[in-house]
Amino acid sequence: MKPPRLNVPDLGNIPSTSEIITRHLRDAIIAGQFGEDEPIRQDDVASQFNVSKIPVREALKRLEAEGLVMFQRNRGAMVTRMSESELAQMFEVRMLLEDKVLRLAIPNMTDATFERAERICQEFIGENDVGRWAELNWELHACLYEPAQRPFLINLIRSVNDKLERYLRMQMSLSAGKERADHEHREILQACREGDVERAVGLLDKHIAGVCKTLFEHLPSAK
Repeated sequence: MKPPRLNVPDLGNIPSTSEIITRHLRDAIIAGQFGEDEPIRQDDVASQFNVSKIPVREALKRLEAEGLVMFQRNRGAMVTRMSESELAQMFEVRMLLEDKVLRLAIPNMTDATFERAERICQEFIGENDVGRWAELNWELHACLYEPAQRPFLINLIRSVNDKLERYLRMQMSLSAGKERADHEHREILQACREGDVERAVGLLDKHIAGVCKTLFEHLPSAK
């Protein structure tokens, strides 16, 4: 006799404790809740999650691999600070990777791609929460890149964007970044819709370079 089929969750797909802590700490760093060079104390994090320090240490090691955290002797884990040179290189990497994936994506774009991108643009311009701006900004870029069918490449791009996101939030909130981004996104989208690969890639490069320039103008060290 077969046992009854129970309506139970798939425990094999439930994230581990360290994965949950990693996600929350990553989101907090990206949102600027931790400042640059600020220590992340394992005891405090373990207490907040009501766990031992073992999964916290595992989470911090993952964030170290992502470049968001660094370990220093006698100080423990600290939020990584990026120099202007490192930030500039990040934007260069963005151009290289995003140009490539957009070239691959445009021939595979469909009406569904453009409809989804348009919906994201509409939500973006109507949103007042800075944190949500950054999320929608990535959603739009990802929407345009997914037709390339290069998930590994898109994950690399996402990793770079995660490292930059706290700076992008500052750039959009301290300048007319939201309105400018919306205008440039729509220009890129129109070029994609027309199948004009070179124009779309050129507009994307201009968009990324403009974000970098505006960010540098608002960095404290640039004052």
